[in-house]
Amino acid sequence: MATAEQKPVQTSNLPLYLAERTDLVPIFIMGKRYDVPSTLTIQKAFEYAGYQLIRSCGCRGGICGACATVYRLPDSPKIHVGLACQTVVQPSMYLAMVPFFPANRAVYDLDEIEPDVQTLLKHYPELAKCMGCNTCTKSCPMDLPVMEYISAALRGEIERAAELSFPCVMCGICTSRCPAELAQYHIGMLCRRLTGKLIRPAAEHVRAQIARIESGRFEEPLKKLMAADLQTLRRLYVEREMEPHGADEMWEPQDKEFL
Repeated sequence: MATAEQKPVQTSNLPLYLAERTDLVPIFIMGKRYDVPSTLTIQKAFEYAGYQLIRSCGCRGGICGACATVYRLPDSPKIHVGLACQTVVQPSMYLAMVPFFPANRAVYDLDEIEPDVQTLLKHYPELAKCMGCNTCTKSCPMDLPVMEYISAALRGEIERAAELSFPCVMCGICTSRCPAELAQYHIGMLCRRLTGKLIRPAAEHVRAQIARIESGRFEEPLKKLMAADLQTLRRLYVEREMEPHGADEMWEPQDKEFL
């Protein structure tokens, strides 16, 4: 998740063009008020307010789930959720980034388990405690049908659970809100691993690429790159053949040294 350290901000030293801004809105970060531009995301508002994000800021593109945030709005009892890098600030919002949540994470060997509900219950017995309250779905910043994929897992529909949980960014907010203490996102991950390893047929192109790797096909090219100086690496990067706009999925560059 995200961790932040605050650096003091001397408002008296702000440039005049900032001191006279009229688009600032008040927000409360962990109980303390800050006035920030209304167009900023929560993550940028943290930095504008003087906080330095020192770990798990992640991708800043709504993909990794590292910046899970909870917040409240004025005159509302509802707890809202979002990713700090994607959610724009609102006036008088009270917010805090969620620290790492200590969810149950099972250890297993995919070569020794079966893709069935017994496997899920063995490694995540709390799955049977699901109340069907739908709090997990309401808490998901990605709007995933979390309860639906948990229900599919309980029915033993592993592949269905894998499909429904596929866009999960593993932020952990669902688990932090679950009254039955399920680790929904880890259960979804197990379903996806079971599906990829034991249910779906192996992709032939992946099998062929693995064979090329194991044959040592890329040993020499990798050694060449590792031995190259910075100037050579920059030249290779600049001169590389770019994929044409609109090219189909079978496109390959003319130079296949590193393919």
